[in-house]
This record gives sequence, structure tokens and C-alpha cells, in this order.
Amino acid sequence: MVDIFSPAVLNRVVQDLKTEARTPFLLDRYFRETSVSKSEEIFFDVLTGKPRLSPFVSPRSEGQIVEKVGYATNSFRPAYIKDKRVLEDNVAARRPAGAPIYAGPVDAMAARQRQLAVESLDQIAMLNRRMEWMAAEVLRTGSVTVTGEKYPTTTVDFGRNAGLTVTLTSTARWNDTSPTILDNLESWAGLVRDQSGVSPVDIIMPQNVWASFRKNTEVKELMGFNRYSRETDLELGPAATDFGVTDKGMIGSFHVFIYNDFYVDEAGATQKFLPDSYVLMLSPQLEGVRHFGMIKDEDNQFGAVDYFQKSWREPDPGQRYLMLQSAPLVVPYRINATLAAKVM
Repeated sequence: MVDIFSPAVLNRVVQDLKTEARTPFLLDRYFRETSVSKSEEIFFDVLTGKPRLSPFVSPRSEGQIVEKVGYATNSFRPAYIKDKRVLEDNVAARRPAGAPIYAGPVDAMAARQRQLAVESLDQIAMLNRRMEWMAAEVLRTGSVTVTGEKYPTTTVDFGRNAGLTVTLTSTARWNDTSPTILDNLESWAGLVRDQSGVSPVDIIMPQNVWASFRKNTEVKELMGFNRYSRETDLELGPAATDFGVTDKGMIGSFHVFIYNDFYVDEAGATQKFLPDSYVLMLSPQLEGVRHFGMIKDEDNQFGAVDYFQKSWREPDPGQRYLMLQSAPLVVPYRINATLAAKVM
């Protein structure tokens, strides 16, 4: 009989469930690549080079030595995620949709397998939300601060250019009487291009910023003349936005999203991944990577994995534990392909 609690079986289950878990928006769009380290430390590069021209030489001259594209290599030992749960015996199993109401007793092992799948999927979802929180912090501030029990508070600063963190004041704010929103977008896009060599094409804003954005006179006038702009197709009307993110369409060459996903913090308070009043301008070419350090656990044979799950039973009192471990850090290799502005 297969031991469903062996590390090999559990981690096959985790890998399967990862495809079912809903990946949050920022991770899915900007941090698609995964890198797993064979050591506790992770190493990553931050690109610092700018667009250059090839050198001219005579066809009879030797080739010119060209320096490699600039980058800085950094290392970090990420904090552990240790999500530990108790699998209780004789817990009522939820009846699957379509199953007979008066079905016979549920097999105890089948109920335990279902409970195992439910808890595993929730562990993966919580870890994804933690990485989404990291992604939101990095994209908004250019850094992320990691802190936890018995882990020293550490800030990983990716070195974003100071000019790419903007705060509007006085009448320039988007909720004032006459803000220059379209000028802001073009000016900020130019700043990103100057610093990174790529163009930011995504504009991400929370619901309260969208409310001011869609009422702006310049925006409405542009939409009134959209027959002259094949790229402008923005839905300005009220709508029941989707959970997490709503695609509102294009304004010029910019893709506009309302991002309103949230989480519950350790104190039980609801928090938004992107706080009110902020706007992100991003390029998908920021080259975001989900890095994972080695799981220092003999049951994992110190292997290189992104997630590691194991289970064990305590005899007194008799109960089974389930734990998911990971050591994540999200990294934007091209941090200057991001801009954050507090517009209200």
C-alpha cells in the first residue's frame, strides 16, 4: 500500500496542486521564471547597463573589445516559510458536488486524503500570497523588508533609481481640479526608458485612483476622439470589477488595470497589496524571477526544491502534522523598468 504521507508522495501532490492554485496577478505577469538554489543563499543579478552603440573601426583594424553589459551580483539568505498544521482525526469531510446526500459512511482514509489535499492547496495559496506581497512591495518601493520570529529584520534594496519613486503634491495630484494625467504618464514613461532602456506599458492602479482617472477631462476628451487613435479602447463606464484585477483596456499604448487584491495580516486586519493612492508603471521586461533557497531538512535530503512538504505523527496525544517549507524571494533583475507614483 502506498504511504500517502511519505515526502516523495506529498511533494508529487504539491507539484500537481500548484497548477490548480490561483497565482496572484503580479507574480503571474511579472515574476514567471523560477530559480531554485542548491545552497541556503540565493544569488541574483541586477542589470545596470544602458543602451549602447557598436564601435566603428576600419575593416583592416582589429576588433574592438566591448565591455559586457553591466550588472551587479547580490546574495541573500531568505527567511523560511514553515506552515505547520494539525490533521485532526474524524473531521467531517465536505460532500463533493453531485454526491448522494444519503450516501454511506465515508472511508476514513479517503476522508484523510481529501483533507490532505484541501490543506495542501491552502498552504500553497498562502505561500503565493506571501510572494505576491513581496512582489507588490518591490514594485512599489524598489525594496522589500523581510522580518519574522527569530529572523533578523532585513531589507533587500534592489537599487532602483530615486527618480522612479514619485510623489505628487498640491494641485498636481490626480484628485485635484486640473491634474495633467496624460502628461504625467508620458513623462514617467520617458524616465523609465532613460534608466532601463525598455518602455513601461502597464499602468496598475487601485480603485480609488481609477475613480479620479476616469473622470479626468483629458482622459474623457481622448476617449471622445478615439476614432483617431486605433490604440485607445478604454472602458470608462462603471463595472463590477473582478476579484484581484480588472483589465480596463488601452489608453494610447498603455494597458490599464485596476488592481484591488488584498490579504489578512497577522493581526487579522485586511490590507491591500497595492495601497490606495498609488500607481505603478511597469514593463513586462523587468525580468522578474521567483528565487528559492535550499530547504535545510534531512527529510528533503537537502535537495533543491521550491516547496517541500512533510508529515509526521505524534503518539501522545495522537495527531498528525503537515508542514510546508519554502525559502522564497522575488527578484526584479531590471528594477529600473518599474516606477511607482503616489498620485493622491
